[in-house]
This record gives sequence, structure tokens and C-alpha cells, in this order.
Amino acid sequence: MTASTPPLRPHLLVLIPLPPAFVQRLAEQYELSYEPKGLSSARWEELAQRHTPAVLTNGSTGLSGAQMRALPGLGLVCSFGAGYESIDLAAAKALGLAVTHAPGVNNATVADHALALMLALARGLAPLDRAVKAGLWEQSRAERPTLNRGRLGLVGIGNIGQQIARRAAAFDMQIGYHSRQPRPELPYRHFADVQSLAAESDFLVLACPGGAATRHLVNRTVLRALGPQGFVVNVARGSVLHTGDLIEALRAGEIAGAGLDVLEGEPQVPEALLTLDQVLLSPHISGRSPDAQRAQMAGLTANLDAFFAGQPLPTPVPEMTR
Repeated sequence: MTASTPPLRPHLLVLIPLPPAFVQRLAEQYELSYEPKGLSSARWEELAQRHTPAVLTNGSTGLSGAQMRALPGLGLVCSFGAGYESIDLAAAKALGLAVTHAPGVNNATVADHALALMLALARGLAPLDRAVKAGLWEQSRAERPTLNRGRLGLVGIGNIGQQIARRAAAFDMQIGYHSRQPRPELPYRHFADVQSLAAESDFLVLACPGGAATRHLVNRTVLRALGPQGFVVNVARGSVLHTGDLIEALRAGEIAGAGLDVLEGEPQVPEALLTLDQVLLSPHISGRSPDAQRAQMAGLTANLDAFFAGQPLPTPVPEMTR
């Protein structure tokens, strides 16, 4: 088979981990190349010899312009989730490619996870569990802060940020937010910069998009403004929070703790974060629930079906339609 000859079934290159049942479903319809651990240069050379009309990736893994140009016949790039910050949209436009994503399907799950991290940090659930299991019942019964009537600062007030805010309201929290533009229709206080927001927050929750515009938006200065009684929670992207600054702020006692579902350079975890009791970690699963995963799969299937049928795509990324 030459690079210009399409196979009987469309070839789909998958660059991210998927549940086994999803892999099986895709394999029934497509000639599947499942590469969740990444591709070697030799494997890319192999793929350059075959017709590959569609690629499945996500916002973290992305797809570069060079990778797009290396795949003969590429026409569609799908992001399995809402984010697409590491997909080179300029290159995709130049090459005439379509790019889709799955907006909104896991908003509630991410919001739930953010509240879980906030509660677990404030109440010290992880270290208390370890203490009780070690026989330190009486020694571990110190008072702990809680969410009730606390101050929540949201970095980002999109769909996920708004769902977090609605959950926080049930705890009678005071809610502020930072975004590029104020949202006067929302009943929350807008802050023009992240440092001012942090200074008025007990919990600073990052729920903004990733990418160059928000890289290291939360740094040592912002963390110092949050203060020694404040907690930072990141359910956005690892790049939004400066890891080195976070570690130094934790070591210096400049903040009370951190709940991190995402990390710079994940899945590698800095050794310092593994040894700090005031850090709570989860492996980038805030958007993963059975319902959310099924909805993402349904969105992916709808986009693939539409593309190969020559029909309008249900959820193209907004930048590709302007």
C-alpha cells in the first residue's frame, strides 16, 4: 500500500490512553494505531508511509505542525476533551485540517473534584487517615479549617469555574474570580489581576484554560498574596502554576497547602511534592467519571462519523470556525 492509497477502513491514530472498551469500539470501525505511550522517530517514519486521515489526541499531548505534516492524508484532529492548547491550530488552518474537541462533557466531574480537593486539604483528611491508622488518634485531633463562610478565588470563570462557584455557594463561601473580562451577569466579585484575587482568598482554585496565555500565571508573588492560611487547588493545567515557586512557597510556609490534579511535566512528579504532607495529589483524573468518559466517547464518535460522511462537524474548536 502506498501513502496515497486509502485503506478499506479509515486509519485512526490514537496518541492518548483510552479505556479498553473504547479502544475495542474504535478498532471495530477503524484501522487503529494505538500509541498511548508516545511515538519513536522510527514509528513516525512508518506512519509517514500510510494514509492517516484522522488523529485522536488531547489538550496536554497535542499535535504539532511538524507531526501534522508528517501524516499523509491527514484531515481531522480530534481532542478527547474540552482542552486543545497543545494542538497547533495555526498549522492546522494552513494545512486545511479540521480540529474538534468535546466542550462541556466533564464540567461537573471537574467541579466535583475541585471541591473534593478543597475539603480534603482544609480538613487534612489524608494526613489524618495516616495518623489514625498509625495509632495516633489523640495526637491528631487538632482543629482544622473548613469551607463554611470561607473565601473562594476562582482563576477562570468559564463553565467549570461557574460549576465550582455554585457548589461553593452551598458552603456559604464568598466568591471572587479573575478573568480577562468581567462577567457582570454573574453574582460574584471580579478582580482585575490574580494577585489581588489571591490576597482576598482562603482557597485559590485554578480553572482556566492552559496554553501560553496562562503559563505560570500563578507564581511566587501570587502565592505569597494567598498567605500562610491559604490553599491553592489546580484542576486546570500544570503549566498555569509555577512548580518551582509552589515548592518554595510550601517549604517556607507561605501557603497552607496545595491540591494538584495536574502538574508541569506530568506524569513525572517532583520529589519535593512527594514528601510534603500539606500537598494532596491526584493523577489528572478530575474530568474522569463513567458518565464523562462516555460523553467524551460519544462526542468523538459523532465528529468522526460526520467527518468521514462529509457532513458538518458537531463540535469544531471555535478558532477553526472564525
